Amino acid sequence: MAACGGGGDSSTPATTTTPPTATTTNSAPTVSTAVGNQAASVGFDFSLDLSGTFSDADNDTLTITADFGADAKGLSLNGTEISGRPNSTGTITVTCTATDPDNASVSDTFAIDVTVDQSAIAATFNGAIDLENLEDYANQTVPNYITKINDGGNPITNAGATLGRVLFYDTSLSTDGTISCATCHVQSLGFSDPGIVSTGVEGGQTGRHSMRLINTMFAEEENFFWDERAPSHEAQESQPIQDHNEMGFSGENGRPDLDTLIAQMEATEYYEELFRFIYLDPEITEERIQEALAQFTKSIQSLDSRYDEGRAQVNNNNTPFPNFTANENAGKALFMQGPNNGGAGCNGCHRAPEFDIRPGSDHNGVFAVAGSTTEFDLTNTRSPTLRDMVGPGGSSNGPFMHDGSLATIRAVIDHYDAIQEPTSEPPLSEWRATIDNRLFPGGNPQRLNLTEAEKDQLEAFLLTLTGSSIYTDSKLSDPF
Repeated sequence: MAACGGGGDSSTPATTTTPPTATTTNSAPTVSTAVGNQAASVGFDFSLDLSGTFSDADNDTLTITADFGADAKGLSLNGTEISGRPNSTGTITVTCTATDPDNASVSDTFAIDVTVDQSAIAATFNGAIDLENLEDYANQTVPNYITKINDGGNPITNAGATLGRVLFYDTSLSTDGTISCATCHVQSLGFSDPGIVSTGVEGGQTGRHSMRLINTMFAEEENFFWDERAPSHEAQESQPIQDHNEMGFSGENGRPDLDTLIAQMEATEYYEELFRFIYLDPEITEERIQEALAQFTKSIQSLDSRYDEGRAQVNNNNTPFPNFTANENAGKALFMQGPNNGGAGCNGCHRAPEFDIRPGSDHNGVFAVAGSTTEFDLTNTRSPTLRDMVGPGGSSNGPFMHDGSLATIRAVIDHYDAIQEPTSEPPLSEWRATIDNRLFPGGNPQRLNLTEAEKDQLEAFLLTLTGSSIYTDSKLSDPF
């Protein structure tokens, strides 16, 4: 892209330095045509030819250098041409200097103002997305007691998460234009679904309940989905888009495939602007879609609960929290302590303070398939964090377990208090062989024998794990 400018009258006046010489009189270089201020755009090629800027009365060969200040924004000087593809907005103050063989020199200073093309973004999002004033996703406060931080080599950036937010809420990423990621992961419900299973394009249904997308980065486990079939956060992100029953771009039974969607996105102006801004070119790939979606979902961070308020005041998870009631502290002790020590043993698999699932856990005894009384599924070994199981008002953020079979926290507690095994073959033998050994002590299903008072205490503690900001945070909301 040829550089364009606003005239030379705003350039800094040329300055000339001539070192003393003992034997000859040297004519210093001069500025023959001052460079005017320039305009450039993020992600578009920029070039500026300096060959006519300087002259030398002695016809000496001049050496041209350029000082771009603290941030060249991707530009550099090659010979007599400043070129490159700007990578961020802002003003670059450039001082170009011409030096002759006698070290006499002259300089010319001008500005390159780098902006971003976002006309389609402005028209589509009406101010909810502004690439020159990005929301801060990357620098959210994480308490020092949160140590399981796993970005998978794809850390959150403000630009990437902004693109991810658009992708997350865009129904045009489904074959019939009705379903987005947010359809099954609702902000007001802790990014979960109120249904037992979720409904996708043309009435298709998911095979499992949709997990809450809370604190997905704060976990040791790297595999995703209930059955851990996705080897990374990023690999998970595009699977719902390509699922025949969810967003539909499966390439099966007459449905379009992901390449069709990418071509559709490339013809969408706001995606051309977003991808160019972030990746400095408009190319759309599955990998880039995965990266951006993962950055956005990693930024859904709930760390402002009453539990966090208390944990910040003590040195470890086991100490009574000063802001808790007696019942809440008693419930915390039940959660943390093992069954052989008078507790419920919850922390053995769901480890405080992240409350993430322990890697290598096996299934938890729930063996049904959602909506079926005859099928069974023992491949579910992953779970979301236990944070935000309920909303700020105390109501469940959708049902629990992979089959959505438990409607309340109390039902979850009852399940672990007295785990029920299948009554016949199949799947009895397979169930016994694959249940997590912590839930099958001595070859028998777990029986905690909690009292009703202890169940009340454990429930009271689990309610303290709910935060507040994720439910209303505008940067996590629908930009459309």
